[in-house]
Amino acid sequence: MKLLLLISLTFCSYLPVNKVPDEPIAKPILTTATAEDDKFPPPPESVSRLFYMQRTSNANTLIYELNAPYGRLDEDNPLHVYWIRNAEKGQKEELNYIQRKFAYGLVTKKLTNDQYDVRFVSYKKFPLLLMKANDGKYHIFATIAQKQIVLNRIFVKIEGGSFWLPNIVYVELKGTDQSTGREIIERFKP
Repeated sequence: MKLLLLISLTFCSYLPVNKVPDEPIAKPILTTATAEDDKFPPPPESVSRLFYMQRTSNANTLIYELNAPYGRLDEDNPLHVYWIRNAEKGQKEELNYIQRKFAYGLVTKKLTNDQYDVRFVSYKKFPLLLMKANDGKYHIFATIAQKQIVLNRIFVKIEGGSFWLPNIVYVELKGTDQSTGREIIERFKP
């Protein structure tokens, strides 16, 4: 049993679970991009992709896409999360149980017909909103720099720490302001 747990833990890493759910997200520490995140290859374009996440741990990328088989949104499970394993052969791979339940998975709650509250299982105090935008398509919206934007990318800088409690230096959010079309970037330390 211990060996199985050790093997499972070896194959995943994650953002830490928030222990104080009522605290607001920390203030941004920087609002400009650096060249560090540019060394990670962007994932291929996809019509159903909502946003993606990359981390300094390795070149693998998490893809968060709309779960709409046959063109209709799955209301019980509106989002599909999977890896693109750039550090290996670039193959697509599903999240394992620990990654899905304790790290990169999402919890969704239907608010209205076309709106869902979306939260990371590992960081529930950062609310996202899945809803249709002015273009009639679903997007993930986040509040960045005090504006509601379409979220495109999350980058997590990790330096040391342990498997269950990595030292997260910052989380960078990138998105597009729908009213201006301008890219908005914000960093915060969770």
